[in-house]
Amino acid sequence: MGQTKDRMIEDLRLRGYAESTQTKYVCYARKYVAHFMIPPHKLCGDDVRVFFVHLLDQGASPSVRKMYTAAVRFLYEVTLKSPEVVADLPYPKVPVRLPDILSGSEVLQLLDTMTSLKYKMLVMTAYAAGLRVGEACRLQIGDIDSRRMLIHVRAAKGGRDRYVMLAERLLFNLRQYWAATRPPGLYLFPGRNGPLSPYTIQEAIRKVAAGAGLKKRVTMHILRHSFASHMLEMGADIRQIQLVLGHGAIQTTARYTHMTRSQVAAMGSPLDVLGTDEGARLG
Repeated sequence: MGQTKDRMIEDLRLRGYAESTQTKYVCYARKYVAHFMIPPHKLCGDDVRVFFVHLLDQGASPSVRKMYTAAVRFLYEVTLKSPEVVADLPYPKVPVRLPDILSGSEVLQLLDTMTSLKYKMLVMTAYAAGLRVGEACRLQIGDIDSRRMLIHVRAAKGGRDRYVMLAERLLFNLRQYWAATRPPGLYLFPGRNGPLSPYTIQEAIRKVAAGAGLKKRVTMHILRHSFASHMLEMGADIRQIQLVLGHGAIQTTARYTHMTRSQVAAMGSPLDVLGTDEGARLG
């Protein structure tokens, strides 16, 4: 893509897109251009249609096609100033599936199986405060405010800072971690050059989950889902969860959380009240 790629990166940066999003958009845009081996400004709407039909034929998932759609639309609408090329390109419908949620005992089982103290504390911190994996990895030592019992999350998604709760149990374990490791430098969970890589902890948690005998798929994002679900079961309302998770819109939180199993089980069925005084109110 040459100069077009450079300009696209500049456009993404100017609009405040996260580095990970920049990388994904450029990657998918390059794959789109490579499919035709023709500069993108020489392609038209019919070419875009051909490419996305090709993705369907190849069995690309709705989530993958959604990312291609976002990248190609950005390429034409913003960088190439040719919105007419993608005017008829719709976003695919991505099925909404309930995620696997870990029970409290499964979270404990996962933590108890982790042998690396640093990885264990990172995972514990992420679960305790509902952090994204990148947020947990980038935590600085000074972000732990034991006086106010808060964690300062810096430059989160959308460039927003926020505060989340610092659990007493987490603080106790973090102090033990600090005494045992004295992490050098700025970051609470350092890697080789800067903070620990999200990829590193994702791989570690995948291996640990398999070794722990957990039948469910376990990722850092599933731990975040589990945190939200457990908060609901503890009585937190959706607005509180929105603030802790750092969602800009409550609609995002509404999709992110779901009615918990205990809530569903506690709901009565109208069948149980048919023929009773309570059932008479049903009309």
